[in-house]
Amino acid sequence: MKKEDQRLRYAILANDIVIFAIRDGTLNVLLVKVKKASFRGLWAVPGGLVRPSETVDTCARRYLRQVVASGDVFLEQLYTFGKVDRDPQGRVVSVTYYALIPDAERILDCSDDYAAVAWFPVDRLPELAYDHDEVVQLAVDRLRSKTTYSNIIFSLLDREFTLSDLQRAYEIVLNRKLDKRNFRKKILSLNQLVKTGKKTTGKAHRPADLYRFRLRRYATIQIL
Repeated sequence: MKKEDQRLRYAILANDIVIFAIRDGTLNVLLVKVKKASFRGLWAVPGGLVRPSETVDTCARRYLRQVVASGDVFLEQLYTFGKVDRDPQGRVVSVTYYALIPDAERILDCSDDYAAVAWFPVDRLPELAYDHDEVVQLAVDRLRSKTTYSNIIFSLLDREFTLSDLQRAYEIVLNRKLDKRNFRKKILSLNQLVKTGKKTTGKAHRPADLYRFRLRRYATIQIL
C-alpha cells in the first residue's frame, strides 16, 4: 500500500475555537464564512489543522491570533469532537477550545483565510458547518456553568467597571435576571473587587463607583 493511501486510514487532528464577547447587550460568538467546497457559504467557528511541530494549545493560540488582536484573552480547552462523519472530506478529530475577550471590536482582517467574519448572538445563530452547532452549544453551557462557581466573568469585562456593569454581564451570560441587592451583597463579600477611587463620567445618571478585579486570573469561587 502506498504511503499516501496509508495516511487515509488515520484521523487528522484539528482545532476549533468558540470565541465569546458581550456585544450590544447579548452574548455573541465569532463566526467565519467557509471557503471550502463541502460547506462553502456556511458559517463556522474559526480553526484549522494542527501542524506536526506544534501542540494543540499552541495551535489554538495561533488560530486565535488570526482573528482577534492579541491581548488579554482567556482560552481553555473544551472537548474533543470525533464523530466519524463530522467532516465529509476526511476523518478529522477536533480538539475544541473556547475563548473570552472583553472587546468585541478587536477582530482582525481575515479575508485571506475566510470569506467573511462576523459576530452573532448565541441564541440567533445561522446554519453552521460541520458539527459546530454542537460545539457552540457545549461552549455556551460550559461558560454558563463556570460563571456560577468561578471569577471567569472578568475575561468579558473592561478592566474598570461599575457594579451595574458587572451584574449585567452575569445576567447576559446566564440569560436570567438577578436580584440587585442580593447580588451586590454577595459579590462584595467575596473580596474579589477593589474600588479604583474613580467614578463614571459623562452619563445622565448619578456618577457610580468604578471597580476592578483584585486579580485578573482564573480562580474557583462560589459566585451564585
